[in-house]
Amino acid sequence: MKLLYEGKAKQIYETENPNEILMHYKDDATAFNGLKKDQIHNKGILNNKISTMIFGYLKDNGIETHLIKTLNERDQLCRKVEILPLEVIVRNVFAGSASKRLGIEEGVPCKEPIFEICYKCDELNDPLINDTHAIAMGIATREELNRVWELTAQINQLLIKLFDSVGVRLIDFKIEFGKDADGNIMLADEISPDSCRLWDKDTNEKLDKDRFRREMGNVEEAYIEICKRLTKEEA
Repeated sequence: MKLLYEGKAKQIYETENPNEILMHYKDDATAFNGLKKDQIHNKGILNNKISTMIFGYLKDNGIETHLIKTLNERDQLCRKVEILPLEVIVRNVFAGSASKRLGIEEGVPCKEPIFEICYKCDELNDPLINDTHAIAMGIATREELNRVWELTAQINQLLIKLFDSVGVRLIDFKIEFGKDADGNIMLADEISPDSCRLWDKDTNEKLDKDRFRREMGNVEEAYIEICKRLTKEEA
C-alpha cells in the first residue's frame, strides 16, 4: 500500500477503495511540538484499542466518525476525509499550557468548559487562533465551524460521562475533524491518552501522556490502566 502521510503517532495508507484509508498506530511518542521524542512500548496497540472503544461509544450516541472498523491490533479502516487543519481543544479543568498562560493553578475546575482552536502548522508551532482567523484564512466556513462547535460540545459531555463511569476525570482533550466527499463534518483522528489529560478521580494520579512529557515514568502502565477500565465498562 502507498503511504499517503506520516504523522508523529500514525501512518496513513491508501487502500483499493479511493474513499477509504488505512490508519496505522505507531509506538512513537513526541512532546513539545516534536522537541522531545521517544518510543513507548505497545503505545500504538493500546491507543488503537482505546480509540476504537471511545469512537464506538460516540457512534452509539449519535456522533458520526471516520472509523469504519478496526482491522487488527494496530490498524483501522477509516473513511477518507479532508482534515480541517485545526486542533480543537476542550478544557474542563485548568492544566498544562492553559495554567501557565493564564496564571491559574493546575487542577482548578473551569466555571464552564473552554473551547479553543489551534492552527495545525508545525512551522508556526500550532498557534492559538479564533473563529475569525480560521474563516479569514479559508480554513473553514462559519457554517462548518458552527457544526464543529456543536459536535465538540456533545463529545465533551459524552466523554465526561464515560470517563466518570470508570473513575477518571476528563481534564482536557484535543480532537480533529474532517470533511467527507459530500462536505459532511465528522470526528476524525483518535481519542486516547495521547490526546487527553486523564486523572484518577480519587487520587488525581495522571493516566496520560503527561507522564511522558514530565518524565514521571510508568507511561505504558498508565495507558494500560485506562484500557482496562474502559474494557470493563464496555463489557
